[in-house]
Amino acid sequence: MLSPLPVQSILKDYGLHPKKGLGQNFLVDDTYLQRIVEAAGVSPQDEVLEIGAGLGSLTRYLAASAGRVCAVEMDGRFMPVLKKVLKDFDNVTLVNADMMETDPGEWMRQPGYQVVANIPYYITSALIRHLLESGVKPGRMTLTIQKEVAQRICAKAGDLSLLALSVQVFGNPRVALAIPAGAFYPAPKVDSAVLTVELLENPLIPQEHLAEFFNLAKAAFSHKRKMLHNALSGYAGLGAEGAARLLEKAAIDAQRRAQTLTLEEWGRLADASLQLKAQQNLIT
Repeated sequence: MLSPLPVQSILKDYGLHPKKGLGQNFLVDDTYLQRIVEAAGVSPQDEVLEIGAGLGSLTRYLAASAGRVCAVEMDGRFMPVLKKVLKDFDNVTLVNADMMETDPGEWMRQPGYQVVANIPYYITSALIRHLLESGVKPGRMTLTIQKEVAQRICAKAGDLSLLALSVQVFGNPRVALAIPAGAFYPAPKVDSAVLTVELLENPLIPQEHLAEFFNLAKAAFSHKRKMLHNALSGYAGLGAEGAARLLEKAAIDAQRRAQTLTLEEWGRLADASLQLKAQQNLIT
């Protein structure tokens, strides 16, 4: 195990203060840093894209196990620290950038690379979509996020959320381990968990149907207490009759609710919606 990084001393020496809005809670328990690398299954053959490098605590452990690490950090204040902390690792490339506005293909050479990230939960789905729409796609993601959110992402049909759907359409999520709030500095108000997502070669919903799938799901989950025929009546000007026709075409009971549908049923719904839109265009 590497020597612990004195996070609080580093912050003090550099006059740095964590920004709550950026989810800057630094993992200071090295036992968990090592366990994250183990959960990710990082090997010397792997290229790793680390998103949210922070002060480099996890970056060091990744660099000690991986063939190459590209460590991305959007907060430029941390770059001098990262350069000093990682100066002895010649397999690390440091990048100061916002991952959501950058194509990972700029730094990752081959598809199938690993992503390891400590991110605010609210960008989880958007980040996965962003990475998978890149020309160089990852094969696996290991994310440190709020424990409750990680559990929601792994939910089964009957208890699905929009976030769970948005992740499961791209891969198979699993909670690998829990991390108590006290393992971070500053300590967040909730516990965290490490979520691994084995990404599929192709999404469960055909690529050309994904936009319609997400639009339908957002519309339905915005009224998740309502039955589907009511929840979807306001979508794309369907109205009550249009929503009923859509659900009938997809062979889905109009009295069900959004959280009860399986991914396969969401796929049918998106397909039926696109077919009906195409027919309407022919008529008009």
